[in-house]
Amino acid sequence: MTTFPRISLLALTSLAALSLTAASGVSANELSSSARANGIVIHSAEETLRDYCSWNAGRLYLNIPGGASYELVTTVTDPAIVNKGDGSFHPYDAAEVRSALNGVRYPLQRVAAEVFVLPYPRRNGLDSAAGPGLILLSPGVRPLSLEQQHAEFTHELGHVVQYTVLPDADTTGWNRYRRLRNLDATYAGAAAHSDRPHEIFAEDFRVLFGDALANYSGTIENADLAYPTTVSGLDAFLVELADAPVAMSSLRVAGSGYRGAVQFTRDGMGASSLELYDVTGRHLTTLAPVANGSSATWNWDGRDSAGRAVKGEVVFARARDGRGGIVRVTRL
Repeated sequence: MTTFPRISLLALTSLAALSLTAASGVSANELSSSARANGIVIHSAEETLRDYCSWNAGRLYLNIPGGASYELVTTVTDPAIVNKGDGSFHPYDAAEVRSALNGVRYPLQRVAAEVFVLPYPRRNGLDSAAGPGLILLSPGVRPLSLEQQHAEFTHELGHVVQYTVLPDADTTGWNRYRRLRNLDATYAGAAAHSDRPHEIFAEDFRVLFGDALANYSGTIENADLAYPTTVSGLDAFLVELADAPVAMSSLRVAGSGYRGAVQFTRDGMGASSLELYDVTGRHLTTLAPVANGSSATWNWDGRDSAGRAVKGEVVFARARDGRGGIVRVTRL
């Protein structure tokens, strides 16, 4: 899938077989109800269209709860779709998504997410995407095999797991991971897609903990790296992360939708810079803390680091020290 060059909260995947610009797609056996497992809710394409999409001025929009609206491309004849495939969009089969989830051999007790099977792709993000608490599975232009569905979903789930058990602020954990994986400065957030640590982690997760269908190819995106099963101690390290203590989420912001300035607060954990990201993982800005006795506050004027107003966006806030949880707000 498409790029994810930043410290991503919404990690766009790299499996080219699912790209709408390639000859690909998904089977369309849709379910009308959600499926819940280990705190993960799966919304079928039918449910997503019925409950989370709306028309406005002749255009269809996806409305993520408490988040932004995304225009959807409803026909393959749209210029945004380079490969017209067989002339139709093919949403993921929610039953197969649930099957892939049930086949994951990883302790997911700490993991919570909503999975939206999209009936149509997003205009500004044709490929599937994932991040903290959210997975968006984009349709293809040809029916997709069961193997590809399992592989792609499990890779996306790997991103969600990473942000839960190995946040970017956990420098000790990332240093251990880099040593295990023999990652040097070549592997960084701004590197080519297959060289990004987040993508390497997601592929490691897929291979080590996904079911047989998720591992049908026997390969990983970055062919220059050792295959995950050959890296001694890698699987044990990732499982160990799942048992790490969970910090109480004390980072908060009043309400959920904002037009003007926003103030974040956190109690009893000291002062640390606050990082803001949009739903695609783009880093927006860094806020300096203001210490107030036993608490800290961060004031945001609603602009990114370049001074541009952020509007109509889901914004994720997280302290650089990784403590206090993640807060999601919406710019109206």
